[in-house]
Amino acid sequence: MAATSLLLTPGPAAAAAATATFTKAASWGSGFEGRFTITNGGTTPLNGWEIALDMPSGAAISSSWDALMSRNGQRYVFKNVGWNGNLAPGATVNFGFIGTPGSAEPSNCTLNGNPCGDAQVPVPGKPGAPTVSGVTGDSISLSWRASSGTVTGYRVYEGTAVRATGSGTTATIGSLGSCETHTYTVKAYNSAGESPASEPVTGSTAGCTGGVPGKVGAVTASDVTSTSATLKWPAASGTVTGYRVYQGGTLKATVNATTATVSGLTACTTHSFTVRAYNDSGEGPASDPASVVTGGCDTGPLPKHFLTGYWHNFVNPAVEMKLGATPNEYDLIAVAFAEATSTPGRLDFKLDPALATAVGGYTEAEFKSDIAALHSRGKKVILSVGGELGRVQVGSGQAAAAFADSAYALMQEYGFDGVDIDLENGLNATYMAQALRQLRAKAGSDLIITMAPQTIDMQSTGMGYFQLALSIKDILTVVNMQYYNSGSMLGCDKNAAYSQGTVNFMTALACIQLENGLRPDQVALGLPAGAGAAGGGVVQPSMVNQALTCLARGTNCGSFVPPRTYPGIRGAMTWSINWDASHNWNFSKTVKPHLATLP
Repeated sequence: MAATSLLLTPGPAAAAAATATFTKAASWGSGFEGRFTITNGGTTPLNGWEIALDMPSGAAISSSWDALMSRNGQRYVFKNVGWNGNLAPGATVNFGFIGTPGSAEPSNCTLNGNPCGDAQVPVPGKPGAPTVSGVTGDSISLSWRASSGTVTGYRVYEGTAVRATGSGTTATIGSLGSCETHTYTVKAYNSAGESPASEPVTGSTAGCTGGVPGKVGAVTASDVTSTSATLKWPAASGTVTGYRVYQGGTLKATVNATTATVSGLTACTTHSFTVRAYNDSGEGPASDPASVVTGGCDTGPLPKHFLTGYWHNFVNPAVEMKLGATPNEYDLIAVAFAEATSTPGRLDFKLDPALATAVGGYTEAEFKSDIAALHSRGKKVILSVGGELGRVQVGSGQAAAAFADSAYALMQEYGFDGVDIDLENGLNATYMAQALRQLRAKAGSDLIITMAPQTIDMQSTGMGYFQLALSIKDILTVVNMQYYNSGSMLGCDKNAAYSQGTVNFMTALACIQLENGLRPDQVALGLPAGAGAAGGGVVQPSMVNQALTCLARGTNCGSFVPPRTYPGIRGAMTWSINWDASHNWNFSKTVKPHLATLP
């Protein structure tokens, strides 16, 4: 994700008391997503905040979340919404907005009336498609059209490795082997960061007359099962008789096409393959390694593909219902939400009296009986921690222990099968990982751990939520990212910002998790059950099915096609069971049957 970051610091009167960081989290031609992180760096609580900024003439901010927005001409003011206004020392809070056009930059910012400083320049635009302008036996020269905006220089990438850096729009990559094939992209950069990557270009060095073939290009995997994987690659340059597929130094397959299926693999393990072209003169250079994670992982006490739904322990415009009324389409029910206590990390849970009244009476004993009844129907019930208003904080070893102890006590008291981490107001990945591992040690291997991060939390592995997911990958059940209330976001191709409410949005953002460390059985799609359940990103359930088919089989995709298939994709989540009831169970009745058709 290319992002513009700006630290907004109040003036001397509030020195070290609070700071606000502005990030242009995503940018496309017609708009951008802006995001603020406010941090209380002082030693006393911050009671309320207000950020004001100017937008250029012709620019506008169309919507915001987690803040109250008002406008006077081109001056916009954002105030806390009550629950996120009081920040303890060291605490942070976020809010975001959608602005237009993509090139617009805020200026004249203030935080609680103190000047914030000037906005920095945005990241450059995407460079034009590079072309191969010349080759020798050991080099490839490229040229491309200049990026828009302020440009310090350009970096030429081969995969994730920088192969050349310069200030002009040409570069020569040297020290290559003869008759090798290489694929490059170009990114512009300045003080704010890097632009989106250019379109890729592939070139081959000279020296292909006679001799061994050139280096094989990027190898990709598809149709991965627990014991096999199909590999594909572009044709090598030069005279080619066939190709040999290696796992380490072991020959796994010999073919005369540019695809091969490798079998006899071990389930739920990572395998690395290289491919070499050969002819009568010998083998060419090995391709770059391709990593494959086989299926067959232990999916725990839940089905291979399953549907998750949240149940409301509160009253809102959706249908109020007792937990036991959850229909059979749901495999996993997340009770929303556990409550914070005065002890950091410690959880509590009680039935909401207003909810009990709304459903005609509901006691703790009846609630526990409903959980037992769901268990008898083969369902699992977990306790969700957080939510939009949740203030659970796990920021120390002591808080981690309190979290684990209290979560386990609630599991024992009510019969919960695990926990869902839905902390929308920030988390400490290190201490939350400690808490979940301590809970696993208490509860055993059948403990269910799910997560429900926002899209911004999973844009890269540097995000706290993503760090947490990867650090507990060995005990994590599934990540149900919320594909809603987010505006447009970059996908794993980093070439476009996809609009929420589309198949492309779901598949391109799921691809980020799938290509950056999480197993397919640890990734599911979280969507609203219908109108009213979210402020944006509501889709027809049939579109959820389309996205799942695209990810699992590589068919029925939108314009974005994932780089490989993920037959083990885990399923779907919806907010919420109550909102599904409000829409005649359209979500669960549409999505649950489709899960049975996945590989």
